[in-house]
Amino acid sequence: MSTYAVGDIQGCYEEFARLLDRIDFQTGRDRLWLLGDLINRGPDNLSVVRRVREMGSSAVTVLGNHDLHFLAVHRGGHSPNRSDTFDDLLTSPRVDDISDWYRQQPFIVRDKVLGYAMVHAGIPHLWKMRKALELAAEVEEVIRGSTCEQYFRELYGNEPDRWKESWDGMERWRVVTNYFTRMRLIDADGTLDFSHKGALEDAPEGFSPWFSLRAEEPLKQTLLFGHWAALEGHTDDDRIIGLDTGCVWGRSLTCMRLEDGRLFSVPSVKRQA
Repeated sequence: MSTYAVGDIQGCYEEFARLLDRIDFQTGRDRLWLLGDLINRGPDNLSVVRRVREMGSSAVTVLGNHDLHFLAVHRGGHSPNRSDTFDDLLTSPRVDDISDWYRQQPFIVRDKVLGYAMVHAGIPHLWKMRKALELAAEVEEVIRGSTCEQYFRELYGNEPDRWKESWDGMERWRVVTNYFTRMRLIDADGTLDFSHKGALEDAPEGFSPWFSLRAEEPLKQTLLFGHWAALEGHTDDDRIIGLDTGCVWGRSLTCMRLEDGRLFSVPSVKRQA
């Protein structure tokens, strides 16, 4: 049995299927960790979701910002963006079932035996793993509950941009969600910068990649994340590993075998974004 962690698929089903073939993935024998953003920007979101769900307990995924955006459109009443490509989900006769399945997915997955944890964007240096798991569970309960529509209606926004224990309600849930699913740059006090998505050398003054500050407050488990394609997987830290290698941007789809750290990639068929 092997466990493979896969970076952001974003609806690139052809590449996903080829990667599974390359690693000879066998449902029931192997396990697949998916780092969120299964959907959007790519051409075949429905097939990605269907394939993952067919794997049953052999596959686990965390929520990414694009996954939450689909839920905000479907459950929160928001309109799709011009660049969105998940009409195949929205028009599916099983859209409610897909939405309910997505609402059951966590923000963080941890395996103490393997020594790994995964989250879509990252875990800020402000929180130890226990605190991060507590906050993840708090927001997951809201997403899975009867008032989830209100959460998805009010999800969007960059404020608050910094954690305070005193936040409550939607302000608290939004900032926690943003740390787990949108974070790239952060300052020492925990303030998030949402404007920068490019190369690290162009980062605004006073802000650092979240994983640089996280490295100064290391977790017990090696942390896997996606979300930041511009990094091309490079963090210069073998305890914090990026696996979004920009498939939807025309580069590649990558997975890592957790038992030995070996990387496998397939090239993108076509740039979609």
